[in-house]
Amino acid sequence: MPVGVSFTANFERNLEEIERFLLDAEAPQGFDALLDQLMDSVIPNLERFPDIGRLFLGRPARSVEVRNGLDVLQRKLTAIGEGGKLREYVLPDFLLLYARFDATIYLLSIRHHRQLSFDFESLWQS
Repeated sequence: MPVGVSFTANFERNLEEIERFLLDAEAPQGFDALLDQLMDSVIPNLERFPDIGRLFLGRPARSVEVRNGLDVLQRKLTAIGEGGKLREYVLPDFLLLYARFDATIYLLSIRHHRQLSFDFESLWQS
C-alpha cells in the first residue's frame, strides 16, 4: 500500500533553522546535500518502508520526567488518530522524527546532531 509523506510547519521551520546553522558554520553545501538526501533517499525510503525508523516511544524511561513527557506525547498522538506511531529516522548528520498514521507519514522534526537543543545565548542575555 503506497504511503504519502507530508511536511509539517514545524519540519519546515526546522529546515530553515538548519539552513541558518549551516550558513553560520560556513557549510552552505551541507544544506543542499540535506535536501538532496531528503528527496532522493529519505522520502522514497519512507514511502516504500514506512516503519523503517525505530519506535520513539519504545525507549525505556529512566526518570519520572521522561516518563511523564512520553505519556504526554502518547496522549497527543492518540488524540490525532488511532494507530499512530512516532518513529525516528537516523541519518549520518541528522535525526528526523516522524509520525505514521495508516497511509500517511508526517515529518515532524529534523535536527543536525551538532545543533544545540537549548538556546543558551538567550538564557544569559541581560
